[in-house]
Amino acid sequence: MDELPLDQVRTLLAVVDEGTFDAAAAALHVTPSAVSQRVKALEQRTGRVLLMRTKPVRATESGEVVVRFARQLARLERDARAELGMADERGPVRLPIAVNADSLATWFLPALTRVPQDPPVCIELRREDESHTTALLREGQVMAAVTSSPDPVAGCSVRMLGLARYLPTASPAFAARYLTHTPERDLREAPTIVFDRKDDLQDAFVRSLTGDGTAGAGRVRHHVPTSEGFRDAVVAGLGWGLVPEQQAEPLVRAGELVLVVPRRPMDVPLYWQQWKLDSPALSLVADVVAAAAAEALRGPWPGLARAGA
Repeated sequence: MDELPLDQVRTLLAVVDEGTFDAAAAALHVTPSAVSQRVKALEQRTGRVLLMRTKPVRATESGEVVVRFARQLARLERDARAELGMADERGPVRLPIAVNADSLATWFLPALTRVPQDPPVCIELRREDESHTTALLREGQVMAAVTSSPDPVAGCSVRMLGLARYLPTASPAFAARYLTHTPERDLREAPTIVFDRKDDLQDAFVRSLTGDGTAGAGRVRHHVPTSEGFRDAVVAGLGWGLVPEQQAEPLVRAGELVLVVPRRPMDVPLYWQQWKLDSPALSLVADVVAAAAAEALRGPWPGLARAGA
């Protein structure tokens, strides 16, 4: 591939971030015609269609590669300016990170308070299911992600964080009404709480009990798209669900929840994936997150402490 002109690469990124050619032109202080010409020139140089001309504009699969390169380039430029002591009028270091809702509600936010603020670092969090956060990495929308995938996204490294433990729980009244036979039977029929339509955790738990790869939780499903709301819905008796151990244990001790299947937790491995950049700010946040995860999560399996690509 020919050399990628930096002005064209930065223009493509501006169009994706701003959503339209006109908005990108305003952000770059050039005309919309200039923006269009730069994008077309970059597409001709790469021989690929890089943008879908929708509203808002979206990057194609090839465009995502260039967008990710542009963000990495911008990050390296800022780090270089900082090391050289050059003033950066664009403000504090910005680190977009994808994280799942349960981590956000339990251990992840306290971890961020440990990140030193000299120089200041702005964390921009994107909430997404742990099985889907890598898509944001692949698209170049975030620089790092808490994910359940051990397979590194191209250009990223992977670090094992630990095991997030979930407990299958229900309110005492719900259990007395719906869970009167065996868990293998009851949990396939009883009302279920799920986070959203991407949430497969309850189904996976039922499959692990029954050994039936086609089994799933009940057809009556209540969608509650916040971690705290999910917990509260289970406590209220709307359905049964897998609640993070940190949230569930105090409620079990208080008698507000009961274990649907005693001594049968569900462990979900969590990993930290990040761009392979020599970025001091990103490395610092990664180490802080790993240290906090070591305290809050169950220990990782032997041999899976680190992986890379």
